[in-house]
Amino acid sequence: MIILQGAGSIVYNRERLMEAVSSQMPAKRWQHTLGVMETAVKLAEQYGADPVKAELASILHDVAKYWPTDRLEQVLRENHLNPGLLQEDKQLWHAEVGAFVAQQEYGIEDLDILDAIRYHTSGREGMSLLEKVVCLADYIEPGRDFPGVNKLRKLANHSLEEALAAGLGTTISHLVEKNKAIYVLTVQARNDLMKQMPIMEGNS
Repeated sequence: MIILQGAGSIVYNRERLMEAVSSQMPAKRWQHTLGVMETAVKLAEQYGADPVKAELASILHDVAKYWPTDRLEQVLRENHLNPGLLQEDKQLWHAEVGAFVAQQEYGIEDLDILDAIRYHTSGREGMSLLEKVVCLADYIEPGRDFPGVNKLRKLANHSLEEALAAGLGTTISHLVEKNKAIYVLTVQARNDLMKQMPIMEGNS
């Protein structure tokens, strides 16, 4: 279904891939995926990431989102995927499993695409440009409607890092309000992005 040819050259059957992935989720969630695809490609073109990789990662980012929890747990355990993740909120599991599925079932070998899928929910310190693009697109795609999303969209027009840091900040605030634990990678991601912003401003 997906063929990787040479360094950075990706050829794939887009329609077959979209059909396969859309069958894994409700129609409403597929509309979200389409919105992430559209937004990620635009952000990639704006900030210099590879739009083909951005589209691929976006198509696959929620491939395991609606799998039963016990199936996600089975995949994590049987394949020894990030064992510590099992102690974290189950909402985080689908991203790790999604990256595994993208590689094993859909033939993705590009590590940057796999990491964009793996960290689209949590973020992490030292995110690549593609990871930032997909993570931010997941926050601001047109179908998203939550307090502050329009501010994130405006920030995205001039700073990928500032917009993503603000997005992660909304996640952290929401978790605090719900008295839920905060995944350490999310805190580290936001802190790392905050450090990058002054550098950008100094070079502008």
